[in-house]
Amino acid sequence: MPLVPPRISRRHALRALVAVLAVLGVLAWWLKPFSAPELKGGLAFSTGVRTGVYHRYGQLLEQELRQDMPEVKVRLETSEGSQQNLQRITSGEADFTVATADAVAKYRQDGKPGAAWLRGVARLYDDYVQLVVPAGSPVQSARDLRGKRVAVGQDGSGVRLISERLLTAAKLDPRRDITPVSIGIDTMPAELEAGRIDAFFWSGGLPTNAVRELSERFEIRLVQLGDLVEQLQASGSPARYYRAAVMPQDAYTLARNTSAVATLAVPNLLVTTEKADPELTEQFTRTVILSRDGIGREVHAAQLVDLRTAIYTDPLDLHEGARRYYRSVKP
Repeated sequence: MPLVPPRISRRHALRALVAVLAVLGVLAWWLKPFSAPELKGGLAFSTGVRTGVYHRYGQLLEQELRQDMPEVKVRLETSEGSQQNLQRITSGEADFTVATADAVAKYRQDGKPGAAWLRGVARLYDDYVQLVVPAGSPVQSARDLRGKRVAVGQDGSGVRLISERLLTAAKLDPRRDITPVSIGIDTMPAELEAGRIDAFFWSGGLPTNAVRELSERFEIRLVQLGDLVEQLQASGSPARYYRAAVMPQDAYTLARNTSAVATLAVPNLLVTTEKADPELTEQFTRTVILSRDGIGREVHAAQLVDLRTAIYTDPLDLHEGARRYYRSVKP
């Protein structure tokens, strides 16, 4: 006698189908590559001058964000640098930006509008302060800049903060003992090459393309600044964020330096405000950390972005979204 399969009621069949679909849904979510299609809208990222490291880093990061958050439109905005970036982030003109730790500390110390809203996303890489002169210049220290025409950075830049502090530490009045020229790294090299300035200060990752390209067509030398570090640090916050550093001789292979150059460095921070969406900030942080190697192949300074140090965004507290990411990958 042939076996007859047991009859399954419509109710039981429906329950089984729902269970199977639920399991398949969980598997699909688990197996799909990570993305955040639920994040939509737009965000503005304030970078820096077009020939600086901030802007190139922003361009490459935007490409990575486009892959990870395809429904979010990222808009890059060039700027004069750290000080203007902080003004934009607190005014709502930008959602994320990069600024040096000393610029952040000064912004908070001065009680600028929105300073209490600032939050850290990641510590990125260090900027190295660079004093560039023609190879034959007699300048051997910032103290030798008296009476010289010196490019000190634009008004809204972090370079301006650092250059004025360095000149003060060198016992020079930044407004009277030199002829200050308020330009950025986009025009500094051409002005030096044309002889319209005698030196320029720059603070950026190593190597900075604008300086490297200048060295390829014009003989330059980098001046040591190490003799001023102790005085700067003694002046207290926000100068306490400067540390003694050394630029290796091969940072700019064509520069006429016969050895490594003693200087100072300051951390760069990825910054947002407490108003930023936690889910968006978490994904933004994830992309920053995971894109390090790819971006670092072109922006060498980005190779120093590290999960172990990224959480140290002093003087800022971490944004909640960034904190969520770091907790999720904590070993």
